[in-house]
Amino acid sequence: MEDRLGKLGFVGRFKPLHNGGLVMLEELCKKADDLLIGIGSCNKYNLRNPFTADESAEMIELVLSQKFSNYHVVQIPDFAQIPEYQDGQKWKQYVLEKFGSLDYFVSSNEFVRALLQDSYRIIHPAELIPKEKLQKIKSTQVRVEMAKYGNWKDFVPEKVARYLEENGIVERFRKEFGLQTLSLLSEYDDCNKESLEDEKNHPQEV
Repeated sequence: MEDRLGKLGFVGRFKPLHNGGLVMLEELCKKADDLLIGIGSCNKYNLRNPFTADESAEMIELVLSQKFSNYHVVQIPDFAQIPEYQDGQKWKQYVLEKFGSLDYFVSSNEFVRALLQDSYRIIHPAELIPKEKLQKIKSTQVRVEMAKYGNWKDFVPEKVARYLEENGIVERFRKEFGLQTLSLLSEYDDCNKESLEDEKNHPQEV
């Protein structure tokens, strides 16, 4: 694969941005002429999305802005909680309108890849990140550690940890979603086993 990949698109929720996500975004910035970073579920504030889209955008800015200028952050809402849009087609059209023409769309999400494969050339992020830099971290793992007063700071960039603490976001999360997060701990233990159907159903949550 060529060193420069032109205009790239990517959508993630960044709840919160963790070290694995930082490595991926840095590699995308290095390889892209222009990178569009979509913050997914921007219209959701719930157990799976306990940080606002603006907070997710701020985390990204904190870690990328001093190194790169070739990226732009956009907000991408979910529509699947509305029965007639559960097939993902409205989400797809929104992405196409916001992102426009791309050289590649980057995603590891099977449902997203299936939706967009007829519109964009799809790359799995693992194809772009050197093996020695890969970090298998899930945001759910970070939130569980945060809820149980564990070692969550080990999984996120220092600037992100400082931002979350200094702005009272960690305590807000624990107050609003901590107990509920811990009650679903067994579900999170299986977070690496999600099927395409699981991925399709998550956005349907209100």
